Amino acid sequence: MPIWRSGHLGALITLPRLFLRVHADEIHQRRPYLCPAARTSYSSSEMSLMSEQTIAAPIDDDQQERGFSRYQTFLIALLAFTQFTLILDFIIMSPLGAILMPSLNITAGQFGVAVSAYAFAAGISGILAAGFADRFDRKRMLLFFYVGFTFGTVLCALAQNFHVLLLGRIVTGLFGGVIGSVVLAIVTDLFPLQLRGRVMGFIQTAFAASQVLGVPAGLFLANHWNWHICFVAIVGLSLAAIATIALVMEPVDGHLKLQHDRNPFQHLIATVAQPRYTLAFMVTTLLATGGFMLMPFGSAFTVHNLGIDIVHLPTIYLVSGLFSILMGPLVGRASDAFGKYPTFVFGCVVSAIMVLIYTHLGHVSLLTAIVVNVLMFVGIFSRMIPSQALMSAIPDASQRGSFSAISASVQQLSGGLGSVVAAAIVAENPDGSLLHFDRIGYVVVASSMISMIAMYFVQKPIARRAGRRMV
Repeated sequence: MPIWRSGHLGALITLPRLFLRVHADEIHQRRPYLCPAARTSYSSSEMSLMSEQTIAAPIDDDQQERGFSRYQTFLIALLAFTQFTLILDFIIMSPLGAILMPSLNITAGQFGVAVSAYAFAAGISGILAAGFADRFDRKRMLLFFYVGFTFGTVLCALAQNFHVLLLGRIVTGLFGGVIGSVVLAIVTDLFPLQLRGRVMGFIQTAFAASQVLGVPAGLFLANHWNWHICFVAIVGLSLAAIATIALVMEPVDGHLKLQHDRNPFQHLIATVAQPRYTLAFMVTTLLATGGFMLMPFGSAFTVHNLGIDIVHLPTIYLVSGLFSILMGPLVGRASDAFGKYPTFVFGCVVSAIMVLIYTHLGHVSLLTAIVVNVLMFVGIFSRMIPSQALMSAIPDASQRGSFSAISASVQQLSGGLGSVVAAAIVAENPDGSLLHFDRIGYVVVASSMISMIAMYFVQKPIARRAGRRMV
């Protein structure tokens, strides 16, 4: 019986043992996928031949309604909210550094270890979870890892020394690093390709919302009470999301009908060994490495190289974040209307131009800094959203979870690598200004151009299945 049909107390009591236990008789009783292609009963022989076109989201169907049902709209909002809490927990650490380090009496080096621990733990957990990702109902997978993520955040909230904080960041990364891949697998299972750009556009606004709403609110709480309250607030939001997922969200288990008799290790190897997956992972590596190279030094470059007063720094992030919130759905709609790959190319070109301009700027006015940042974010979002939509169409239905988990792991590890490479390139003047920041720009542009070419070959099989030259 679905958990939301029980009483709320009973549901919460039975929740832990329901996370990862899947009964065969439940699979046939539950409501199927939202896509029309999944609403038909199939024989066991037909099930063995199922692919994305037949059991889950079709590659493309111009005749299918392009709007969202009420439940789909709710689901998009719920997934975006989970991403908001996940991203906020990750990015809030850096702004809290000035408050947290003296409070716990830790060095800058120790703080750096605590920040990077999340990324490396997330990268490792993605690989470990890949073999199991397609063996369970995705709703239960989301609940399991979300509860673990929340527990890690509780440890951060209770931390009174460096070691507890480090443990909290590791636990948060181990569980939080898988949530994004589960969300992507759910979107891929429930939405056809011609709608995924819009879905990804809405979900990606979580990143901008965390900057516009989450970080300022977190700093306000930290300044008026203490830094622990920031993590307590994230725990509260996460518990609300967990309850909503458990009681309202429907199971996502249609992929279980495609299961093969492989153990988790064999399933992982089968996913990694696919040549078309390898190319997709390479593109993810290029995009993540380039994207994370600019982030760690953005504030220092803006203040010391562009000459923007530090009091105006929140204004730049606020305006850029607001534009990103508006741009996300628009870019998603454009990728559905004009094609994912053409939109991705547009994003790569715009971001490359703006990165070159940004990394070569000298002292400028606040308005100029805002305009350049906004246009750069437009380019970044214009490549991020269609790239995720394209990536979602690559794996077979029975390997979506493992593919997404490995992709998320590659993204996290590549982001850490990008930060390390950027730190090796950049040098600091005595006045705080950065040297060789333009070289980072060249590396970012090069990675963007290579990924643009590689993505063409990634999307070719997808376009071939859709009967088009490109999608």
